[in-house]
Amino acid sequence: MKRRNSLREGSPSVDLRALAEYVEQFPEKKVVLLGDFVADEFQYGEISRVSREAPVLILRHRETHVAPGGGANAASNFWALGARVLPVSVVGDDAAGDALVGQFRRKRVDVSGILRARGWATPTKIRFLAGWTHTVAQQVLRVDREPGGSLPQALQAKLITALKARLRGADALAISDYGFGVATPGLLGAASNSRKSTMAITLDSRYRLHEYAKNAVTSATPNEGELEALHGTLIGKDVSALKRCGEATFDKMKLRALLVTRGRDGMALFERGRVTHVAVHGSDQAVDVTGAGDTVLAAYTLGLACGASPLEAAHIANIAGGLVVMKRGTATVSREELLEAIRGEAAGAAL
Repeated sequence: MKRRNSLREGSPSVDLRALAEYVEQFPEKKVVLLGDFVADEFQYGEISRVSREAPVLILRHRETHVAPGGGANAASNFWALGARVLPVSVVGDDAAGDALVGQFRRKRVDVSGILRARGWATPTKIRFLAGWTHTVAQQVLRVDREPGGSLPQALQAKLITALKARLRGADALAISDYGFGVATPGLLGAASNSRKSTMAITLDSRYRLHEYAKNAVTSATPNEGELEALHGTLIGKDVSALKRCGEATFDKMKLRALLVTRGRDGMALFERGRVTHVAVHGSDQAVDVTGAGDTVLAAYTLGLACGASPLEAAHIANIAGGLVVMKRGTATVSREELLEAIRGEAAGAAL
């Protein structure tokens, strides 16, 4: 299995001791997370036989596991990294919403900013995984349950009130827009006067990154596929296309930094007048990339909130992302895991 070091292969070096010091400060930071909460439901079963009704496998149900997904996974990553996270979102008055709110309550996260909406379905991604005993389960089907229509105006007004109240005294604001109508450019604009002028505002938007151009976002963290969709092109190994698309988005949104995640090709950080390529941390053979962007958003935001430069925060996020893709399912990275990885890399660099 091929391994790469995130601080080599042409990447500008950073002070690993400084990265560790930033991560040690994570518990001192308060971050507001505005996001579309999603329930990631995993249905595990064993293959029993082939159906007589159709040429399909019959799974004998073994267990069901519900994990925070989408913006909820970003909030979980902030919590796992030790920060005080204040989530602002909407879930339905349904079992999936109950599961998400219950999980955050058990983590002792303030859930007063998670509003409940009657008649509105909590976005749910149901994955069916099949396998024999003592084998790794493989996904055979995914069913998505999505809310119909937009949020009522009265609920949007309550969201704005909740967001404004939590922005006072916060160190950073992270937006996780999965396109389900909770995190929107309009909502962010309505609450813009409640934040500190120096606050880091980071954005992960799946479908409409450019629509946030007038919302004072300081950094955005799209993946390469999302950047390709924005510009109607393919990037692949074409570094010139990556540079062209990244610089266009950077300029259009008037960002301080644009961090593009590129899977096994690492990351590309766009700042005024320069592009920095950061090689993937650890193995380039990911086990599961589900929710990796949420981990990157959380680690990068916290790095900025602690005073790290965009390049230093990108390295922190790169290491966190490299750790989480080696875990199965929707996962998080703890502050202790991140510190251990940074210190291990520092020890290796000293040899």
